[in-house]
Amino acid sequence: MFTGLIEAVGAVERLVPTDSGFRAVIRAAMAPDLRLGESVAVNGVCLTVTGVAGDVWFADVGPETARVTTLSTLAPGVSVNLERSMRADGRFGGHLVQGHVDGVGIVEQIRPDGDAHWMTVTYDPALRPLFVRKGAVALDGISLTVAALAGAAFDVMVIPFTWTHTNLCARQPGDRVNIECDVVGKYVARAVEIFGQPSGTDG
Repeated sequence: MFTGLIEAVGAVERLVPTDSGFRAVIRAAMAPDLRLGESVAVNGVCLTVTGVAGDVWFADVGPETARVTTLSTLAPGVSVNLERSMRADGRFGGHLVQGHVDGVGIVEQIRPDGDAHWMTVTYDPALRPLFVRKGAVALDGISLTVAALAGAAFDVMVIPFTWTHTNLCARQPGDRVNIECDVVGKYVARAVEIFGQPSGTDG
């Protein structure tokens, strides 16, 4: 489990093809503190540390993960948001983030507002029931608040600290971003789906 509070921004060092996908080699200051088998969210995608060597660490990306997230577009030099899984005795600061991406959105517009930035993101309309105004959403692993909703698009306001301490400052209109909807909303939507059906028709 993660909180959506980014610990560091790393850089993709290289990508190594494997029989079942590829291995991402990521350079990050936190690498020496990582342990084999622990979970790290990379742009909001939960990955397992499979190796550490100095200030780089390794994670394997399977074909399904590459298909349903933006990790398929990684390239050497690309910056990535990193967050280690939350400790049981840690401070909970963002919202419940699982590292399980629900869909890929498109950055439609970025608008400065003083020293902050508005970002408009479009998404698959199938996810519409999972968004509420003032609710939580994770974009590339970053815990943000849905400030406005319009059709299959939402707005978030990014404060200066988040803008400069994540990879959002490198985003441009047309870029793809990983979206994870609020897990509480997903359970509510599932309950409505089940209890709105005749008895015995659970899908």
